[in-house]
Amino acid sequence: MSEPDEELAARITASLRDIPDFPEPGVLFKDITPLIGDGALLTQTVTGLARPWHGRVDAVAGLEARGFVFGAAVAVALGVGFVPVRKAGKLPADAVGVDYALEYGTARIEAHADAVPAGARVLVVDDVLATGGTAAAACRLFEQLQAEVVGVDVVIELAALGGRERLPERAVRALLTV
Repeated sequence: MSEPDEELAARITASLRDIPDFPEPGVLFKDITPLIGDGALLTQTVTGLARPWHGRVDAVAGLEARGFVFGAAVAVALGVGFVPVRKAGKLPADAVGVDYALEYGTARIEAHADAVPAGARVLVVDDVLATGGTAAAACRLFEQLQAEVVGVDVVIELAALGGRERLPERAVRALLTV
């Protein structure tokens, strides 16, 4: 797997907008909307995410909601299908799901039961890896569907939150680690 590109990481860093106290007091939110609003940088970011996975995946799974932006684009770049991973109750057909722990309570993510065939190689994509709970749940979800999760690819990893530790023995890659 290729190493993250330092020039791209610097451009991503420069594009981020810090929003203090969002979504709650004490949280410093990393806003990626300036990145996705810059066509050239969005293209470079998608290319950077897709680069090591050409010929290695059968589908890309994007985590609701910003993971849809990057995941769908990476799927197009790789010439494979895209699977939306949604919050519970949002999918129209038969779905399978996984519950996972949040700081206060639990959440559930789902994918269509027929989203990928058994044995499919799936890449999980999201905008940010924070605590790793959602990414770990997505990996379990695709393994429940008898797929092989080949990696987790994110634009930004918030290293202080330890998300990578919740994904032991998984190929985890971030274009930018802060």
